[in-house]
Amino acid sequence: MDVIYSERHRLRNSKTELYAGELVPPFECPERMDYIRDRLLDRGIGPLREPEPAGLDPVLRVHDADFVSFLETCWRDWKAAGYAGEAIATCWPSRAMPRLVPPREIDGRIGYYALASETSISEGTYEAACVSADVAVSAQRLISGGKTAAFALCRPPGHHASTGMFGGYCFFNNAAIAAQGFLDGGAERVAILDVDFHHGNGTQEIFYSRNDVLFASLHGDPLDAFPYYLGGADETGSGDGEGLTLNYPLPPKTRFEAWRAALADALDRIRTYGPDALIVSLGVDTFKQDPISFFLLESADFTTYGADIAGLGLPTLFVMEGGYAVEEIGINTVNVLEGFLGA
Repeated sequence: MDVIYSERHRLRNSKTELYAGELVPPFECPERMDYIRDRLLDRGIGPLREPEPAGLDPVLRVHDADFVSFLETCWRDWKAAGYAGEAIATCWPSRAMPRLVPPREIDGRIGYYALASETSISEGTYEAACVSADVAVSAQRLISGGKTAAFALCRPPGHHASTGMFGGYCFFNNAAIAAQGFLDGGAERVAILDVDFHHGNGTQEIFYSRNDVLFASLHGDPLDAFPYYLGGADETGSGDGEGLTLNYPLPPKTRFEAWRAALADALDRIRTYGPDALIVSLGVDTFKQDPISFFLLESADFTTYGADIAGLGLPTLFVMEGGYAVEEIGINTVNVLEGFLGA
């Protein structure tokens, strides 16, 4: 299985995250990739390839141009305003405000584009997000060119990024960019299976009213888990996309048996949809020791469900998302890939 990866993900190395009322070192850290890369090499999965520069055209196929421009200039504008720390949103347009216009002042503008305040923007964030998108596009193009499987080792992750908002450590939606790349390359239908603990709210928003992408997400119930507000089972798509959004919200302390039952239903629905390619938003924060999640999967379970996914027999692109039990992230990520390859 070809792996697309770039050391340039280290351009994003933020020092602050707002968590439990404190500024703490971010859970989403560069070291996550070290553990995954080293485990891939130890287990002989590869080769590891550098991404080809894709430019902004694939990004602009799924994200608003003004949002992309904001991300490009945010850090420069923040520093020019004289702020000493990293760029963190402090205010948002609320439900009671009918006039939604991005302010000129960066302190207000960042809130206009932010999903949540836990994710800071620091020097190099935009550049790392562009490289992460390049990783996804390069892996997608390998599959469009005839490969049966590939792994886009993306950092920063992407599934919380919507057409015009960042948050949850995500800036550009790598899985959505790849899905659009498949379609632009001639695919008629694509499925995205999101197995990250957190709901892929951004991916849902991007494709909610479209019939060329089926989106299925297994995640912590939004009544209990970030990003809240989206991900209920009653959210099934709208317009041409009705019935093509599948949400499986699961309660705290969900074990693998219940999680796998939800996966089986999602896989059946994907099989019926008949996509030309499958994208797996691969977050391994379903692991029982993850510090910001509440499912109870064991490391061996990741191997099992990798084989379950392989049972679809589809060209499959794995796109890295979350996973914050850093010392185990390499084991659990590679277990999924080995389960898939060994099925």
